[in-house]
Amino acid sequence: MQKTQKQGMSTEKMVLLALLTAMVAVLSYFGGFIKIGGLASISLTLIPVVIGATLCGSLAGAWLGAVAGAIFFATPDAAFWFGLSIPGTIITVMVKGALSGYAAGLTYNLLEKFNRYLAVIASAIVCPIVNTGIFLLGSVIFFMDAVGGGAAAEGISVGAYLILFFVGLNFVFELIANIVASPAIVRLLDLAKKKFKK
Repeated sequence: MQKTQKQGMSTEKMVLLALLTAMVAVLSYFGGFIKIGGLASISLTLIPVVIGATLCGSLAGAWLGAVAGAIFFATPDAAFWFGLSIPGTIITVMVKGALSGYAAGLTYNLLEKFNRYLAVIASAIVCPIVNTGIFLLGSVIFFMDAVGGGAAAEGISVGAYLILFFVGLNFVFELIANIVASPAIVRLLDLAKKKFKK
């Protein structure tokens, strides 16, 4: 494949990144309407972020995560978080998106030489862990008044409140969805690529 001199990315990867960007935008927006507990919405967005990070590189993963963060600001969930802190929401959402995608790409790069599909699975695990970890850190830094007040009202510790109400089952669902879907989709893309090359 020909590479663009400025980007150092093949045309094939550029097309894939464009498609994944569109997919991230759609999933980021409509994912805000799906909830299974807590205040956070289910994020299927991390699946294309992992795919982009593994197939197109760490910077592509960071780009896709940042796109997911930017789209979040147009969702119904954004109003709640903006009510707590506008700068805190912007910083937390953008940093967690970009760093989760970047970390997924780095993980893949480190493990690919040993086993490609194990590397994809590891990336699929790292991405939601970094995403949720930075979200929790941002909550402690920027939203502590709300966290402390909520914890006191529920009669539980701040840590328990964060896990139960800010993360809930969403993290578990995102982690399982990533572990199952990301390697399967990468495998299908590999098979399709081989078929078209014949």
